[in-house]
Amino acid sequence: MTSPERSFLTHLFLLITPVTLSFLHPTLVPHATMPLARSRFSSQTQLDFITHCNFSCFQREEQGDTDKLAFETLYADGSRTFTTVDVDEEPSPHWGPKVRPRPSRVRRQIYGADGRFNIKGDHFLLDYPFSTAVRISTGCTGVLVSRQHVLTAAHCVHDGKDYVNSARKLRVGFLIPPSINGTHANLTFTKKPLIRWVRVKRTRVPKGWIQGPQEASMDFDYAVLELRWPHRRPFMRLSVAPSSDDLAGKRIHFSGFDSDRSGELVYRFCPVEEESSNLIYQHCDARPGASGSGVYGRVWDNRLDRWERKVIGVFSGHQWLEIDGENRDYNVAVRITPLKFAQICYWVHGNRLDCFQD
Repeated sequence: MTSPERSFLTHLFLLITPVTLSFLHPTLVPHATMPLARSRFSSQTQLDFITHCNFSCFQREEQGDTDKLAFETLYADGSRTFTTVDVDEEPSPHWGPKVRPRPSRVRRQIYGADGRFNIKGDHFLLDYPFSTAVRISTGCTGVLVSRQHVLTAAHCVHDGKDYVNSARKLRVGFLIPPSINGTHANLTFTKKPLIRWVRVKRTRVPKGWIQGPQEASMDFDYAVLELRWPHRRPFMRLSVAPSSDDLAGKRIHFSGFDSDRSGELVYRFCPVEEESSNLIYQHCDARPGASGSGVYGRVWDNRLDRWERKVIGVFSGHQWLEIDGENRDYNVAVRITPLKFAQICYWVHGNRLDCFQD
């Protein structure tokens, strides 16, 4: 290859590469921020979130949801702001898979034999990835996604119309194994872990969740909490949710604080049953309280050349899916799409230039 040919190809590569990256990684551009009236905190927490969906809502694409990426910010003193946004590059309108649901079992939340595992002992509770799970003071679960941010479900803090009463002094709880606080090592497995609570500085909820139709709201059932100060625990990185075919074993995993196992961290995993552009349908066993858990899978990391655990969704709750007049039940997670990734990344970094998927 001659020098002019090599120079031409190099120049062509440099021209093409930014366009490709921009297309694959849309970024959120804040447009205007307006003050709102202080929150009344008039709603009640609903841990058992159940929705209904028909085939048309199952087929809904992410295309046209840009305006729903505007967001509301709640501050610790109860004040609020609303921020409108633009997106500098929209993803392909054909990004999400289109599949028809297959027949499923009919029991809700626990399917057949209970497949959940209690996580006990210092080594496991403080070991990655279990150490990334945190409690939300409203009764839900969250996942650490940065040194100062927690991803959880929107319905854990807001019912679509107003913030829940228990979000007035929102806190995030970090599990502390009993042996770290006790004097008798032999009591480690007989005592429940303690919780260290940290106040939340601000909470962000997408417009798509606020005052939306119930079946559409689950698509936007996620929120990010910013802590008052950084923590020292490992956190889990975010990723745009790939097709289940691109997950190791086609499986998802999550750990949460299920209400029927008080004080215990509960882990589970299962295969993805179905997926739409916005939701991941599965039969992972779960109970109220697990809402907001970070759903993760092993995603191939090209940079590291290996499989890596990454958060690809947020466990929301249960959905009855009506197809051809038949109701089918699933436990459901909100998948992190390219646009949702751009929004959450902006909430975490505050700088859209840092918001490119690894």
